[in-house]
Amino acid sequence: LTYPLIGNYGVPDEKELDEHGLPVNFEWFEGITVAALVVGEVCESPSHWRTRQTLSRWMEDHGVPGISGIDTRALTKKIRENGSILGRIVYEMPAANVQILTFADPNLRNLVAECSVKEQRVFNASGTPRICAIDCGLKLNQIKCLVARGARVDLVPWNYALKEEEFDGLFISNGPGDPVVCKDTVTQIQKVLKNGKKPIFGICLGHQLLATAIGCKTYKMKYGNRGHNLPCVHNDTGRCFMTSQNHGFAVDSETLPAEWEPLFTNANDNTNEGTIKQ
Repeated sequence: LTYPLIGNYGVPDEKELDEHGLPVNFEWFEGITVAALVVGEVCESPSHWRTRQTLSRWMEDHGVPGISGIDTRALTKKIRENGSILGRIVYEMPAANVQILTFADPNLRNLVAECSVKEQRVFNASGTPRICAIDCGLKLNQIKCLVARGARVDLVPWNYALKEEEFDGLFISNGPGDPVVCKDTVTQIQKVLKNGKKPIFGICLGHQLLATAIGCKTYKMKYGNRGHNLPCVHNDTGRCFMTSQNHGFAVDSETLPAEWEPLFTNANDNTNEGTIKQ
């Protein structure tokens, strides 16, 4: 993280749940999903009315390593020059020994399978319409947004065998890693697409998986599009929207089938940010 001070709000209550059994203060069901955290300065005396513990204590309880006192902006410059690169935290190792280190490449793992729910969960069971949400690593606010509008949400694992009679619409969540790894998810999406009777919406990785299901190619970006104020142009109206994004892979618009077209295009780098069937 490049922000100069991290942890000054502390960590809120992990166990507080809303009326649907979803954590109030967190976007995941449990734990920490990063392998490690690198910051310039960490605050050990947080000041916020919701604080229950420090960032350091929270990470220690979950077995996640972190390091502070790092020039994170210098580190960012290296990433800017080289693109996304592998790294690891090393403690008191002679510089000569660095060459013998090995680096674990997360893109070789099925990260979606690691972070997806293991069994189906239902939220707002009496709600309507009934939305089937494929959990590829979703943020819980996506469920909250749907149930707040009266919908029932059936959250299912990434490789769940979809049955169209069980839902009115299909939602494919965001998530980590390369969409090519999620072959089981793509197969299930293709099943629903073949009948063409149910609306499908994919966000981030979900968008890439939907694009893969219709025959598009995807590719790994040098840096990825990450941030809160990224401009996207709606292809039909020319209207520009400021969006939040966090994706390292992108859809190749040149490979779209004839009956599909781009919906949004990133104004910074002209990458595809959405597709729609004509």
